[in-house]
Amino acid sequence: MRAFVVSDHGLAPSVISLDEPAPGPGQVKVRIKACGLNFADLLMAKGTYQETPPLPFTLGLEIAGVVEALGEGVTAPAVGTRVAVFAGSGGLAEAGVFDASRCVEIPDEMPFDVAAGFLVAYGTSHLALTDRARLQPGERLLVLGAAGGVGLTAVELGAAMGAEVIAVARGADKLAVAQAAGARHLLDSDTADIRAEVKALGGADVVYDAVGGEGFKSAMRCTNAGGRILVIGFASGDVPRIPANHLLVKNIDAMGFYWGGYLAWAPERLSASLAALMEMYRAGDLKPHIGATRTLDKAGEAMDLLRQRKVSGKVVVTMD
Repeated sequence: MRAFVVSDHGLAPSVISLDEPAPGPGQVKVRIKACGLNFADLLMAKGTYQETPPLPFTLGLEIAGVVEALGEGVTAPAVGTRVAVFAGSGGLAEAGVFDASRCVEIPDEMPFDVAAGFLVAYGTSHLALTDRARLQPGERLLVLGAAGGVGLTAVELGAAMGAEVIAVARGADKLAVAQAAGARHLLDSDTADIRAEVKALGGADVVYDAVGGEGFKSAMRCTNAGGRILVIGFASGDVPRIPANHLLVKNIDAMGFYWGGYLAWAPERLSASLAALMEMYRAGDLKPHIGATRTLDKAGEAMDLLRQRKVSGKVVVTMD
């Protein structure tokens, strides 16, 4: 089979030929149809992610495909079941073996490219806004990087939860995508004075930040007393320092959020969140946005699109 492999953190990943894997105890083999890319893939390729596998390894955190074989002790999901999997790695390949417990059955009406980019993006925003920030109807939600893979889902889910969403993104095209997802106010990150304009709107009750850098600093200064700041990631490459005295004076909560971490310490919350999201999809309440797709032989190009933040929504690699 073909796979997009990191052999050295100092070299670009490449598509090579590998033997197809066989499932071990507790695992299933999945014929992969599509793999959603995430910022973490870029960090793994460089060896700077907190959960980077030992070399060599196949990139790809989340996949969608069809169960092809069961390992010892596995009775479900059955062979032939359409599933999405938060794999952690191994997704950018034509086949893979994954823990059966990580498989989520997907609706027949959900295309594989949508399913491949669904779990992390929607799962992150749903759990962050509900379990961590406890976003309430009528609150003002400020989303930085609002047209990115996770940011756009925060806009959509925040609006669905009854929040007044302020979207920050780069350029008119990306802001239009955020507006279509439910944003009420639009701020261009290249030209807007985020602090002044958000304060003029009444300030932010909840901040969702997957970008970091200067945007975080501006957002913190326009967060209302008693507000909550969700630290989702650092797509800008700049990890900001949080002045604790600002938290104290304004009674602000700054809370880290790592979706994958819930697998270890609160898997039942993650499972309940994904079940709720699948129901929302079945009901037609969610409209996932795929910004770009590339085939496996152009996975490097797909990684570049993600790295350069040129695409709104998810970047997905298909195996066909």
